[in-house]
Formats: sequence, structure tokens, C-alpha cells
Amino acid sequence: MTIETTIPQSAFVRQVPGNIVSDMDGEKVMLNVQLGKYFNLGEIGGRVWELIGTATTVDVLVDRLTAEYAVDRETCEDHIRLFLAQLSEQQLITVSAEGGPDERA
Repeated sequence: MTIETTIPQSAFVRQVPGNIVSDMDGEKVMLNVQLGKYFNLGEIGGRVWELIGTATTVDVLVDRLTAEYAVDRETCEDHIRLFLAQLSEQQLITVSAEGGPDERA
């Protein structure tokens, strides 16, 4: 089953600057300063966060994660697109068609 999100596979995603991120027992936790909210990204979510430090496509993220973790491509893609949609909803990432940090798809 494929989870539908508004983030296309070819879209570039990137961290929104200005969040405070820390490692705690192998997991990443974040404070969104603008919204005043804390988030626990977990281990794999933390790895995704690291990978989107620069503009990266969803396809590249899935390629990297399937190489690093024991997960099939379809499952990884579904989970990543859902996770990125949640990050976007919380204004933690930018999404663009061209890889620029200020454009939104």
C-alpha cells in the first residue's frame, strides 16, 4: 500500500534553519524555536534529518536509507514520504522542485 503525500519523489527537501537539535541516547531531539515545540525524531528520523541538511530529493533519501537499513524500497518510500509530510506540516523543512531553500512545491 502506498501512502499518498503532496511531496513528489523528485522534490528537493531541506531543513529549515534555526532549530536546535541534540543527540540523546542515540536519538535526535529538536526544539522548533519558532513554534516553541519539541520533537523526538528517533534514530532513523535523526538520520533523515542529517541527510536533509542540504537539499536532497526523496529518491536520494530512499536510496541512502535502503542501503543503510534492512528495509525494502516500497516500505522505506512510504515511511519517508509520510515522515517528510509531517515535518513539512510542522514547518521544519522546505520543499521545492529545483532544490532551492526558499521555494515550496
